[in-house]
Amino acid sequence: MLSEAGRLIFLGRGLRSFAFGWLSVILALALHRRGLGATAIGAVFTATMVEDALLTLLASTLAARVGPARVMLATAPLLVLGGVLLALPESRWLVLLGAVLGTLSPNGQEAGPFAAMEQALLPRAVRSGSVVRMFGWYNVCGFLPAAAGAGAAGATLGWALRRGVDEALAHRGMLLGYAGVGVLLTLLYGRLDRLERETRRDTDAAPLGRLGLGRSRSIVLQLAGLQAIDALAGGFIMQSLLVYWFHLRFGASPEALGALFLGTNLLSALSFLVATRVAERVGLLNTMVFTHLPSNLLLLCVPFMPSFGTAAAVLLARHLLSQMDVPTRQAYTMALVSAEERPAAAGLTASVRALAQACAPVVSGLAMAAAATPAPFVLAGGLKIAYDLSLFFRFRSVSLDDGSDQRSVG
Repeated sequence: MLSEAGRLIFLGRGLRSFAFGWLSVILALALHRRGLGATAIGAVFTATMVEDALLTLLASTLAARVGPARVMLATAPLLVLGGVLLALPESRWLVLLGAVLGTLSPNGQEAGPFAAMEQALLPRAVRSGSVVRMFGWYNVCGFLPAAAGAGAAGATLGWALRRGVDEALAHRGMLLGYAGVGVLLTLLYGRLDRLERETRRDTDAAPLGRLGLGRSRSIVLQLAGLQAIDALAGGFIMQSLLVYWFHLRFGASPEALGALFLGTNLLSALSFLVATRVAERVGLLNTMVFTHLPSNLLLLCVPFMPSFGTAAAVLLARHLLSQMDVPTRQAYTMALVSAEERPAAAGLTASVRALAQACAPVVSGLAMAAAATPAPFVLAGGLKIAYDLSLFFRFRSVSLDDGSDQRSVG
């Protein structure tokens, strides 16, 4: 059962994810209409991802002092800024400014410090029931609205073009719609900030050092370093790169690729909920490691399959397990540290993962340039297995902050 703050967290997550999914369909098209080529668009996207990661790191160091909700309240207007500047027809430089400084998501996934701040607040917002289960539903609440937003944006743009609306005008209207969600989120986080200040009013926070961390600084830095390896590995097999690889290797049609990745995404969403039930039985760390290991062995097998059908089947089997570490990883990080350190721990791990993941696609693209080699899968699978084993042997004897064993969360 969630408190009012918890319900606001879920509502904000759903609205934001819908907006990011909506934007992902039109962002590259809108930039192309402004005269940017593929290289320039890629550079803008990279700059956006790096800026989001650095913003998250900065925000997480401030959150312990001003509160996570205050950070989200200050960041939400950046969605408005990005949408409005991208919609302006006059200046290309303002468009670029909006793309880099506005909180945007090129791939339809989370952007900015919002998720890290919400994960810090969520354990306190659960009045009864399992915290790890709430993390599972929290991820579903981000995944499904993002898919719905992308579908709605495609349908809206197609409808406008069939009606004879100029494409640039249609993009402008949709970008202003994105800015409108930023206004709604600003109002929502204003209410959440008031609720958080009421709960924080009479509490004495422990003194915190650099990065917003206190006595847990060393262990969080170690966890972030290991998660950077996992994120770097994931960057080699981003969905867009997998689409390209299947096209090169098997000549797969767009229809077949669309069906395949619809399936992988649906299985990933299902795995969020299964993971929480498993974690309640075997523990958070065990679930993170021992579901991830077989998924990575399956990943290593994909490029050696003889046909599109067998390779697709192995990839689908992999996605039954590959995302089960996501809600458990989030819950584990929050249980590993004190309540005051949660925003910094969530922000640091999220920003490090984002920066590490941004390094891999260039290498993967170079590996695929000549032919559909197994290299991206081997690199990703090998690094992920190294991450799993290192995580288990380093953290298996580490106690959670509340003194509980690995099976429970705060």
